[in-house]
Amino acid sequence: MKITNKKIHILIIILGILFILIPAFHSNLWFDESYTVGIVNNNLIDIWNIGINDVHPVLYYWILHIIGLIFGKQILVYRIFSVACTAILGIIGYTHIRKDFGEKTGILFSFFTYFLPVNIVYSAEIRMYSLAMLLVTIMSIYAYRIYKNKDEKYIKNWIIFAIFSLASAYTHYYGLMFAAIVNVLLFISIIIQAKKEKKITYNLKAFICSAVPQILLYLPWLIPLVISVSRPGSFWITIHFPETFIEMLTFPYTGNLAGTNYVPVPVAIIFSVMIYIYTTYIHIRNKKDENLKDAKFAIGYWLLLALTACLVSIIIWRVVIYARYMLCVGGLFIFFIASSIAKKGNKYGNIIICILSAILSVFVLFTLVNENYGMKSKEYQQYIKEKVEKDDLFICGTELSGFAVSVRFPENKTYFYDTDNWNVEKAYKAFGDTIYNIEDLNEYKGRIWITNSRIYEEINEKYDIKLIEKKEFKIEYKNNQYTLILIEKN
Repeated sequence: MKITNKKIHILIIILGILFILIPAFHSNLWFDESYTVGIVNNNLIDIWNIGINDVHPVLYYWILHIIGLIFGKQILVYRIFSVACTAILGIIGYTHIRKDFGEKTGILFSFFTYFLPVNIVYSAEIRMYSLAMLLVTIMSIYAYRIYKNKDEKYIKNWIIFAIFSLASAYTHYYGLMFAAIVNVLLFISIIIQAKKEKKITYNLKAFICSAVPQILLYLPWLIPLVISVSRPGSFWITIHFPETFIEMLTFPYTGNLAGTNYVPVPVAIIFSVMIYIYTTYIHIRNKKDENLKDAKFAIGYWLLLALTACLVSIIIWRVVIYARYMLCVGGLFIFFIASSIAKKGNKYGNIIICILSAILSVFVLFTLVNENYGMKSKEYQQYIKEKVEKDDLFICGTELSGFAVSVRFPENKTYFYDTDNWNVEKAYKAFGDTIYNIEDLNEYKGRIWITNSRIYEEINEKYDIKLIEKKEFKIEYKNNQYTLILIEKN
């Protein structure tokens, strides 16, 4: 039987999906994931109202809420959705990239989608990044098709482009910035075309019909966005030179942010430098080759988003440049590498790059398996499941890890005790109500789970309580630590 490129491509997709599924079958949570679960436990209207005070738009949360209604509000269901988004992105390498840019580019796009260290990690996280990457990539593909076929009347391309442009903006603010960049540049190219032809072209009419609904449908979110930007302390990101920029360049290969790297930073730097030198060499050596134009466009747009984030940081005087947020345009980064080496890369150089990327990803996979399926994590979850009763109250403090416990029991009341005046009461409605004084518990009688020793000491001094049990856990997942104190308040 002849082994064709199509069969190789399909095999890579199958193996790749299985690969990213391996670390996904667990129900651990870290804080960002617990926030997702907490907000998704609310109805669609409340998700909107709470999301207005968060740092990200609400489309991802709405989708998860609907998925939870259909398949059950389970942590594993939410996690598999993230995997599904990455799986579909790899499949697009076959259905779209292969068709538009050639078989080799499509194969390598699917390969790097599944075997890039950062994708192994974030494919199974209950966050919006794999969805944002998928939406932005689809938007970019159809923007390219519109640009490439300026003289053709493809209404389907315009409809799909508009839908995924708006969806990108409603999923992440980097998605919003990138959608704006693509729309503006596409509009400029259409204006140039119309000026050359000295008439109102079909694409100009189509752009207006695409842009107006997008703007109108995003208007309800613009006011909350402006309020969020102007709110004191609403942006927590900091920038350090040159560490932040090194992290931006190595993030796809470290697998995570500084302090939680899955690939040692020196190894990630070496591999990053190899990739950048190799692809730069390809482009310099073939600088006049039209076959590399698409790859240049991809990395150009990727860099333009990074530059835009820097400019926005300066304009609003809030740092918004963050390595993890660049995952939203991860599809373009993957396409740049895939297209560059597929079109003009050396056969043996390509093989070395693919093998090293796969080796790093396998290393990350083994690390994730040990972390996600650790026995201590299982013991901790079993303990919680057996001990919590339906009328128990949770009080979580500013250490935040306690929310990973309380969101598992949405029927139980949760208080966030804001001892440090974070001013996040509205955003933390995702978990429950916020209290600022321990006296708010005066009328309560019953069992309380406390996830902070300092809060326990304050309650112990103020009220007549009975200590039922105190447990401390240090689990493998994200190296989380929990202090769980169960008391009875009289």
